[in-house]
Amino acid sequence: MQAPLTVVVAPDSFGGALDSVGVARAIADGWTRVRPGDAVTRIPMADGGEGTLAALVVALGDAAELRSASVTDPLDRPVRAEWLRLDGGRGAFVEMATASGLARLASTRGTGELIRAALDDGVESITIGLGGSATTDGGTGMLRGLGARFLDAGGNALPEGGAALARLVRIDVSNLDARLGAVKLVIASDVTNPLCGPRGAAATYGPQKGADPGAVEELDAALAIYGRAIEAATGRLVADIPGAGAAGGTTAALLAFTSAAVMPGVEVVADLVGLAAALEAADLVITGEGRADEQTLHGKAAIGVAMLAGPRRTPVVMLCGALGFGAEVLEATTSLTLVQPIVDRPLSLADAMADTEQLLQAAAGRLARSIGIGLELAPP
Repeated sequence: MQAPLTVVVAPDSFGGALDSVGVARAIADGWTRVRPGDAVTRIPMADGGEGTLAALVVALGDAAELRSASVTDPLDRPVRAEWLRLDGGRGAFVEMATASGLARLASTRGTGELIRAALDDGVESITIGLGGSATTDGGTGMLRGLGARFLDAGGNALPEGGAALARLVRIDVSNLDARLGAVKLVIASDVTNPLCGPRGAAATYGPQKGADPGAVEELDAALAIYGRAIEAATGRLVADIPGAGAAGGTTAALLAFTSAAVMPGVEVVADLVGLAAALEAADLVITGEGRADEQTLHGKAAIGVAMLAGPRRTPVVMLCGALGFGAEVLEATTSLTLVQPIVDRPLSLADAMADTEQLLQAAAGRLARSIGIGLELAPP
C-alpha cells in the first residue's frame, strides 16, 4: 500500500477564466478524487496585482482580517473598497485594483484613501500590490488622498488625471500624512518600465486603458513635467528608475515621497502566505497559470513557486491552459519538472475558458493517477 503524499497546490489565476482561489480548489478536488488519502494544502498565489487580496484571504485564513473603507472615485462619488489587516493588526495589504482598478474606472485617489485607512488603524507596515490600475496619473490621486496638492503657475490646485500634469508647476507636500515617514512600505510589483519615454507608463500601458496615440503623447509629456517637479520638490530623480512607471506611474510617487522599497510581487505574496515553510514538507508541488510561454519566465507566480521548491529538489508540475511560444524552454531552464496543458480535446478558446474548472479537475486527476502508477513501479 502506498504511503500518503503531502501535496502543495500553489497556482496563479487562469486570467479571464478562474481566479487563483478557484484554480487551487479545482486542482485539489481533482487530485483528492483519485488519491483521497493524500494531504493536500491549497495556497492560492498571485503576483501582487489584481486578485492578490482574494488569494491572501484564503491562504491566510484567520490570520488575516478583511476590512473596508469608503473611498472616492473621480466624480467624487463614494465607493467601498477592501484592504487586509495582517499580523495581529501590525501590518496591512492594500491592493490597488480594489480602489483604483479597471473595474472601478477610478483615479488613484482611492488607493491613497485605503492607505490612510490602514494608517488610521495603527499599522506599522503596509504592502501595496500594484496592477490592474485604470489610470495614468503618476500616483497623484493617491498622494492627494494622503494630503498632497498639485499646483499650477497661479497656485491653483490642478484637477484629477494625468493630462492635467502638463500645467504642473509645484508639488505641495506640507500636509502629506506624516505617518508615511514612520510606517514600513513595500511595493509589490514586477514592472520594470520607467515613468516616461518609449517604454514609459503612458506608452506601454496607456493603450490598454483606452488612450489613442495622441493621448499617449500628451500623457507622456505631462508625466515628464511631473518627473521634473518631483525632482524639484524632493531632490530625487525617480523618473528613470526601473519600475517607476508601474500602475500608471504610482511607483514614482511612492519612491519620491516615501521610503518605500520595491520587491517582486511573487516574493512578497510567497512570504506573506508562508509558502517556503509549506514546501518544506511537500512531496509534490502543483502550480499553474493560464498560458505557459516565454513570459512565464519573467516574474510569474509559477516560476516563483518553482524557484522556492528548487533547492529542496521537490518535483513541481505546472498545469496550464495553453502552451505558447517559448514554453519548450521552461522544463529545461527552470525548476519546473513538468509543464502540462489541461485541454484534453479540441476546444475553442471560449469553450476552454468556460470549462476551465472541469478541465483542471480532470487534469489533476490524470496527474494523480500517473503519480500513483510511478509509485507502484518504483523499487521498494
